[in-house]
Amino acid sequence: MTARLLQFLALMPLLILLSPSADAQTASPKLAKLCDEFWQEHLKATPVTATSLGDKRYDDRLDDITPAGIAADQKRLEAVLARANAIPEASLGPKDKLTRTALITEVEDELAELSCGFQDWTVDPLGGPQAEFMDLADYTIIETPGDAANYVKRARLMGRYLDDHIQNLRTGKSQGKVAARDAVEKTIDQITRINRTPAESLGVWKPAIEPHPAWSQAERERFQNDLAEAIRTSLLPGIERYRAFLEKEILPVSRSPEHAGLADLPQGVDCYRKMIRVHTSLDMTPEQIHAIGLEEVAKFRSDLAVLGQKVLGTSDVAEIQRRLRTDPEMHFKTGAEVEAKAREALARAQAAVPQWFGLQPKKPCEVKVMGMHEAPYSTIAYYRGPSADGKRPGTYMINTYMPETRPRYEAEALAFHESVPGHHLQISIAQELTGIPEFRKHQGVTAFVEGWALYTEHLADEMGLYSSDVDRLGMLSFDAWRACRLVVDTGIHSMGWSRQKAIDYMTENSLLAENNIVNEVDRYITWPGQALAYKLGQREILSLRAEAKEKLGARFDIKAFHDAVLGNGAVALPVLRQQVEAYIARAEGAAPSQGQGKASP
Repeated sequence: MTARLLQFLALMPLLILLSPSADAQTASPKLAKLCDEFWQEHLKATPVTATSLGDKRYDDRLDDITPAGIAADQKRLEAVLARANAIPEASLGPKDKLTRTALITEVEDELAELSCGFQDWTVDPLGGPQAEFMDLADYTIIETPGDAANYVKRARLMGRYLDDHIQNLRTGKSQGKVAARDAVEKTIDQITRINRTPAESLGVWKPAIEPHPAWSQAERERFQNDLAEAIRTSLLPGIERYRAFLEKEILPVSRSPEHAGLADLPQGVDCYRKMIRVHTSLDMTPEQIHAIGLEEVAKFRSDLAVLGQKVLGTSDVAEIQRRLRTDPEMHFKTGAEVEAKAREALARAQAAVPQWFGLQPKKPCEVKVMGMHEAPYSTIAYYRGPSADGKRPGTYMINTYMPETRPRYEAEALAFHESVPGHHLQISIAQELTGIPEFRKHQGVTAFVEGWALYTEHLADEMGLYSSDVDRLGMLSFDAWRACRLVVDTGIHSMGWSRQKAIDYMTENSLLAENNIVNEVDRYITWPGQALAYKLGQREILSLRAEAKEKLGARFDIKAFHDAVLGNGAVALPVLRQQVEAYIARAEGAAPSQGQGKASP
């Protein structure tokens, strides 16, 4: 998940993480054993992921990103893949077949990503170590002095981790693989901001501000002193070495904005095709995806003209864009307003969920504001999953930086996507499922996760959640934003588009604010292929829903459809089609719906 795909990880109880429950057992003992071993080894190999899932066993470690560590990871995954392929599919029941397919897909995707060698050239202002270390406290549960000691041990490793990252980038540089200039400049600026921030105001220091009230004064002071020493002697010097390295060795040879895509790296086009498969689970060419994007953007312009005439009295797309982008009344004035709107939209959505879903998450979702270490260069929002014990709810992270650039008309669509009925509902349901292996509760295909969240932006309109036609303009804008991604991502990485051409295209064909467009384009440059998942996933879910309604007629029940989509975790889109077709077959033999859920027109 790098690239915040399942960065919004949620937790299962530690007991479940340590040993599979009876519900997680499959009919094939060999497959069940393999799935459990894969998951346990994955947690061990990615200790920060384990922490975010509530598993404390590796809280004193960081991922091994050295060449030896990466080679070991590849060997582990290849062994899992060989064992999974050796289990005859014909010998398995339907549930086990799905699990075997999901395991093979997950492992093949991880191997494909490793083969691209992103660690050798990626400099990331959104999810790089300088940002990740500042966020770590937000999903580390520190309850005992032992937990605190492990947190300190991890902090002491941060300088060495940054040195390993530097060495990887040096290797990439020697092979002609370097990051895009804008990503490097943003990361340097980000680190400069961190260096100017007092240590006691850094995100990594948060747990030491108010240690656990049950601790003794000596335990509190030991934690604070030890953490301060780790920050002073490991983290901050390591970050400064990273900044100096980027400035002196990478920035002078970084790729220009005219050559920002994978196509300008050795083996880049081949890597991009792999990442299309990883993020979408579909065998599509960049040209096919680009064409779909152009069609979707054309549809947006037509729909915007109609709604713009109703709301603003004009059908001229350029005039609609100008008025929405320049009218101060269409934008927030303060960060507090941004936060209040997010809370209000989330509360309204949560109240409507029971009418539209049978499966519902047990864990709550709350709104939280991003820290200033990430906000200037981050996306407008993202989701971070809950802890199993309820000590940390699911979190809708919002960006309130420069609130005057945050459009009011996009706030509701954003909330529905990131929280409910979008990411929080889908991810929490997946992690609360029983009868499936643990890896299927926490891992999965980007196109399912992001396709679902985009699908719910329009579903929210059917649910009556948008406050006005002005807010529906935001829904259209967000839909166009994801359609633009199909055009821009393929343009940058396969067709030689410059960074500025991508920015200009999105400016012309969406309603997004300029600062958001710039950050988004830089995100696509850094995370190749991830942006394709949203629209392609949404299109498949909408297509399946239309097929179900056509075949079932009066038997179609929206609750049952949603439960069929969400009932097996974040599966590949071809597998999702099989699931929905099985639901249709079951429903065709059932009595007509008696209003269990609202069927939309």
